[in-house]
Amino acid sequence: MEYLVSMTTRVPDGTPEQAVDDVRAREAAHSRDLVAQGHLLRLWRPPLQPGEWRTFGLFAAASDDELEKVLASMPLRIWRTDEVTPLAFHPNDPVPPPAPGPPEFLTTFDLVVPAGTPDAVAEETTAREAVAARELAGQGHLLRLWRLPPGGPGALGLWRARDEAELQAIVRSLPLDAWMTTVITPLSTHPSDPVLGSP
Repeated sequence: MEYLVSMTTRVPDGTPEQAVDDVRAREAAHSRDLVAQGHLLRLWRPPLQPGEWRTFGLFAAASDDELEKVLASMPLRIWRTDEVTPLAFHPNDPVPPPAPGPPEFLTTFDLVVPAGTPDAVAEETTAREAVAARELAGQGHLLRLWRLPPGGPGALGLWRARDEAELQAIVRSLPLDAWMTTVITPLSTHPSDPVLGSP
């Protein structure tokens, strides 16, 4: 199973800089171990406020308990709080995903089919959405797609576009756009990201 984890670190006031550097170095080394074990798939930095220290991570684990053990093993956990979102298979997820490359974005889609919509219209629109998703994956825009929450009508997407304006245009072109509320989060490269970061 895959999970999106929002990790927020707050270093206690008065912590020596050398101690912070040591923990960060151990975190980077341990992240490489988690990549080798197949638990850490991706890392990104979302937009940050001044002084904020936050990371998004895509993790894989056999269960919630195993994920907690993985997260607890990370050196920065002593100063960090984690917000875990379980992810589930989405039928429009590109397999295999296109090779990632910056800039990347996360989208959260909340789907609400209007009351009174005939089933045939909902099914036809959903089928057109699947075709559009395959086309966007083939163009390298749609990298991954998950159900959010598992079994629910929402979705979490990982995208690549030149900029946020291009991604907004892509989202507006989706057949289900009129029925979705979309939140776009720009991502920047994390130095320990297994795909884009430094080795």
